[in-house]
Amino acid sequence: METVEKRQRGRPRSFNAPAYATSVQALDRGLKILAIVADGDALSLSEVAARSDIAASTAYRMLTTLASHGMVEFDSQAQLWSVGVETYRMGSAFLRRRKLVDRARTVMQELMEATGETANLGVAEDDCVVFVSQVETHQAIRAFFRPGTRSPFHASGIGKAILSHLTPERIAAIVRKEGLEAYTDKTLADPASLASDLAESQARGFAIDDEERNEGMRCVAAAIFNEFGEPVAGISVSGPTVRVTPQRATMLGPLVARAAAEVTKAIGGKTP
Repeated sequence: METVEKRQRGRPRSFNAPAYATSVQALDRGLKILAIVADGDALSLSEVAARSDIAASTAYRMLTTLASHGMVEFDSQAQLWSVGVETYRMGSAFLRRRKLVDRARTVMQELMEATGETANLGVAEDDCVVFVSQVETHQAIRAFFRPGTRSPFHASGIGKAILSHLTPERIAAIVRKEGLEAYTDKTLADPASLASDLAESQARGFAIDDEERNEGMRCVAAAIFNEFGEPVAGISVSGPTVRVTPQRATMLGPLVARAAAEVTKAIGGKTP
């Protein structure tokens, strides 16, 4: 018989409970069931329970929870459980990202060689840009972003390149939610300045981060689009301001824009 623990509010002051007593056990069981359903070809409740070694009543509660999120589906006539459309969507998201990184690598290498500066690849998340790949320059002084580094949209070249292709309503929603934190004296920390910069970026086809996130560093970026013409990522080159002067940044812009267009094409995207 399963025991029911007293519900905690938030997190306990002292938390030293063994692993089996935590809520992670439920997540572990749920993921186990999801994997079993995904690997099967429509399974009954008894089959899911037997393969997972979980009581049928518990397995049913987990299946119904997964179904409420679209992760599994239930055929009421056949009384069988199958993998849901949301599982497919999440898997497709991983494949898109993996495809993007793989397809962009050669283009980034060529961009680094052509410009002599570090090439970066970032993808758009709900609230920021996440850097997922980088090809470092051979220069002694260079920019470095560890994979997984997150940066606000308004304070990064890639972020501004993506924003420049969004509707004013979408931009306003992001600004309301995330704010416009000032990281340096040059950060575009008010909506009017940001809107003006985005309009300029959209017109010329690339964005410039002019020491807006890190002093002494300048970045030139362009957006990458999916098959619907939506900006989902970006490619950039970044380096110290002593090398990437304002004049040189403007010269690098078309090279970065062409690289972004090449990656867009490689992933089956469409430049609007």
